[in-house]
Amino acid sequence: MNLPSFFLGILISSLFGAIFHLFRGGGPKRIFFYLILAWLGFFIGHFLALWFGWVLYPIGALDVGVASLGALFFLFLGEWLGKLEE
Repeated sequence: MNLPSFFLGILISSLFGAIFHLFRGGGPKRIFFYLILAWLGFFIGHFLALWFGWVLYPIGALDVGVASLGALFFLFLGEWLGKLEE
């Protein structure tokens, strides 16, 4: 993965985290939580796609499709685990 792909991944995953925060709500602490979850899920999804050879929607060196699914999975999982704590 090269530097432009990394920055594109940060941009796309940050968008996922921000939109998720827009719909789910919460304070400033929550948006940082969602951003971190989206970043982790996005890049773990991307590297899993590389490892298993899955290709869903590639943009250059970045597999945006599987990475987006990873980000969404992490966001919903984090939201669910956060509700268990309360």
